[in-house]
Amino acid sequence: MPLSVFNLTTALCVAVLSWGVDRLSKLYVLDTLAMTPGDALTMIPGILTFVMTWNYGINFGIPIPFLGDTSSKMILSLLAVIVSIVLLIWAVRHPRDWIFAIAIGLIVGGALGNGYDRMIYGAVADFLNVTCCGIRNPFAFNIADVTIFLGVAILLLRPSAETTQ
Repeated sequence: MPLSVFNLTTALCVAVLSWGVDRLSKLYVLDTLAMTPGDALTMIPGILTFVMTWNYGINFGIPIPFLGDTSSKMILSLLAVIVSIVLLIWAVRHPRDWIFAIAIGLIVGGALGNGYDRMIYGAVADFLNVTCCGIRNPFAFNIADVTIFLGVAILLLRPSAETTQ
């Protein structure tokens, strides 16, 4: 199977773009708005609130058992890099497919965005809180989380190359 430079280029461009948007959003919240943990700012009443929090664990702040903050930071940052490398290798070895490449780029950009936070701040900056229909959401997330979710959803929902031929 020929290697797909197209997939790699597309995935890298999307990864850089998604990482950049994530980075800018976090800089806006941390530097421009100067939000600190517990601060809340209503952006769209009843729908979107910025609620600043630091996530020291994995999803939803779940800690990694038996590891200190430094070990968790290093392990999760290293995991983000390893997953990104594996996904980019998969993209190169996959037949030319722009939807697949975009999905890989979204996941890689998000993983590296959160990994960057862990290395620089020791935790991930989460600030987006979305509510709907009177249901209070206790969790905050960030743009990197959104890009990871979108990338995985695209991979799971897109038709496989075998079924479209």
